[in-house]
Amino acid sequence: QVQLVESGGGLVQPGGSLRLSCAASGSIFGISDMDMGWYRQAPGKQRELVAHISPSRTPTYADSVKGRFTISRDNAKNTVYLQMNSLKPEDTAAYSCSAGYGRVGSYWGQGTQVTVSS
Repeated sequence: QVQLVESGGGLVQPGGSLRLSCAASGSIFGISDMDMGWYRQAPGKQRELVAHISPSRTPTYADSVKGRFTISRDNAKNTVYLQMNSLKPEDTAAYSCSAGYGRVGSYWGQGTQVTVSS
């Protein structure tokens, strides 16, 4: 069974940056064949897929973060990252890592809180 553990959340001012990490374990095959993604959910709002990266490293982004966030993966470290720049208050949410074979959603981390406020 795959376990995902996020880290890197915190409190930042508008315009600031954070890098989230998601470390995967529990599979002898690692993450190289898995789709990986970052979701976020703010209170009272629907969970949103923020960024996705395929096994071929092709990234996709929600329109709300396009140009500001970058997803990447280091398969040797079984880790996926989300670099978040030019953060806005509306980026405030609980961010969760997800993974799966062919699509995300099969495995989930516990989440890490990102708060953007002055």
